[in-house]
Amino acid sequence: MKEISVLDKTFKRFKNVEEINTSIKVIAEKINKDYEGKTPLFLGVLNGCFLFAADLLREITLDCEVSFVKVASYKGMKSTGEVNQLIGLDRSLEDRDVIIIEDIVDTGNTIENIVELLTKAGCNSIKIATFLLKPEAYKKSIKVDYVAMEIANKFVVGYGLDYDGFGRNVKELYVLKD
Repeated sequence: MKEISVLDKTFKRFKNVEEINTSIKVIAEKINKDYEGKTPLFLGVLNGCFLFAADLLREITLDCEVSFVKVASYKGMKSTGEVNQLIGLDRSLEDRDVIIIEDIVDTGNTIENIVELLTKAGCNSIKIATFLLKPEAYKKSIKVDYVAMEIANKFVVGYGLDYDGFGRNVKELYVLKD
């Protein structure tokens, strides 16, 4: 089994490119069907979603718009534990059908806060598309509508996900070696 080193950790291959692409095509088909006749706004949450967003959007056949945001949860040098701002949002969301694109949903804290901010912005509908979902870690009641892959509550890198800023550019998904 192929292994990689990222900084001081060793990771073993978990999902290959074909498995990743197949899972993305499945959820893209669902989105294309669910939003037929609509013009959704896909809202990618950076940094982690960039590869997933690119591959997902290449499979979307709908008229759509795409934007990206970063979340701010810091006051000075400390995290507040709450997302209090979406940085980079440059358009009105009022009466829009928004699909949030996430790299991974684990505890759900970030997604819960983003949904709250988007609800306040007056969206018509809000749905969530994620590359990875960790059901064991997810503690929120918000439905995650489109899940490419469910995984155990383990640390993964690659395909946009990082370890201390490194490993995002790896094509496949790797899990921390025991």
